[in-house]
Amino acid sequence: MNKEWSELNKLMQMQIKKEETWKDGVNTLFELRKQLFDVFLSLKSDLAREDFDAIPFINADGNHSTTIGWSLWHVFRIEDIVAHTLVTDDEQVFVSGRYQKRIHPTVITTGNELTKKETADFSRQLDLEVLYTYMADVKNSTERLIGELPFSALQQKPSVEGKERLKALNVVSTHKDAFWLIDYWCGKDIRGLIQMPFSRHWIMHAEAVLKIQNKLK
Repeated sequence: MNKEWSELNKLMQMQIKKEETWKDGVNTLFELRKQLFDVFLSLKSDLAREDFDAIPFINADGNHSTTIGWSLWHVFRIEDIVAHTLVTDDEQVFVSGRYQKRIHPTVITTGNELTKKETADFSRQLDLEVLYTYMADVKNSTERLIGELPFSALQQKPSVEGKERLKALNVVSTHKDAFWLIDYWCGKDIRGLIQMPFSRHWIMHAEAVLKIQNKLK
């Protein structure tokens, strides 16, 4: 793991455990996310469009064995789902911004269920310009949410009703490679969700896309 990202992540996790350092933890989290988002943004100017559909590590295991396009979708689709369906119980950015019609995805899920060939086909269909707008909107929306959270809310877990609502939305595939996410998220409190997927998940996929980028170059 990138040393600076690792140190920021460790500091943030320590700070959000205590009420007196909670706001400092939020600031550390936002700095980490800014650095990671800058990595995602840099891909747009450094790579050709077809690079977002390539799978140079197709025979490998791990987050780098897919496409950059899929990775970007996956990170921000998950964040949107978790933030708005499980934390605030309101409309996802994907819905309020009418992004299904604008990005042209072949699925509205997290994409965990897709095979490697399907991820390449999925990536080719994406309108990257609009996807990047969606990413920014999700990032900003989540950070507004976190910035308004009182420390006392961090121990709250998603409700049973929230879990059932999430299932009903069909934004997580029932495929075995995806459906486990619902229990995983709903087993965490808000502090746990800040740690994963709102921070560590970003790190995992930022490192994966950089590995893909380096291989392509």
